[in-house]
Amino acid sequence: MALSIATWNINSVRLRQNIVLSFLEDKQPDILCLQEIKCQNDQFPGKVFRKLGYEYQAVHGQKGYHGVAILSKRPIAETESRDFCGVGDSRHVSVTFQASGQKVRIHNFYVPAGGDEPDVTINPKFDHKLRFIDEMKSVLANEGGIPSVLVGDLNIAPLENDVWSHKQMLKIVSHTPVETEGLTAAMTAGGWHDLMRQFIPADQKLYTWWSYRARDWEVSDRGRRLDHVWAAPELSRELKDVEILREARGWEKPSDHVPVIARFDLD
Repeated sequence: MALSIATWNINSVRLRQNIVLSFLEDKQPDILCLQEIKCQNDQFPGKVFRKLGYEYQAVHGQKGYHGVAILSKRPIAETESRDFCGVGDSRHVSVTFQASGQKVRIHNFYVPAGGDEPDVTINPKFDHKLRFIDEMKSVLANEGGIPSVLVGDLNIAPLENDVWSHKQMLKIVSHTPVETEGLTAAMTAGGWHDLMRQFIPADQKLYTWWSYRARDWEVSDRGRRLDHVWAAPELSRELKDVEILREARGWEKPSDHVPVIARFDLD
């Protein structure tokens, strides 16, 4: 059986608990990584997920903002969270588990959105985002020999076909050259592989996010690929398929992001 890992910016896990439950019942991923849970640890609805078999959980929450969580059917060994940029935000959690007889690490990230203006001199949120990516680069270059997967809402659409219009998005936060180059540098420094683009060629449009501001998101289709799945080379070779649940954007009370599932030929 394949190992399946899902990632989803849920934009409030308590508000959208029902669609998370439906997703888990339907797709049954081994591991689900959530971002932007928007609750403290003791408010996380862990009991309802345990009833579906997600007995092992790592939650790094925050009151009203941010927050990340990992739900797993497989036993979790080590759990770690890092305070990137030292500002106290809950934007990262990692765990280790066993797959095919080896220890595997999974990182779950929620990178800062960066505000509206791509200028660090007038927008501290954009400066925070660039510093966060730079710190990611140094951390992810030193995995200590453990095969790893990285997932999450990285809030950057790095390739031309990761946005609805490359030309019109070049000065829009999430697709500016300084962001895309920074993310590519972080990927390269750690020898990571972009699994979504390993499975879906870079010349094809690919989105995971559609704005709430769009009157009809499906017709306008002005999306961005903000959610990512990366892996170490030895795990990327075991990639079986990637599924992007575009239809989830149209579910009742949806997140503006949709789930992504990566499946590996690992047991």
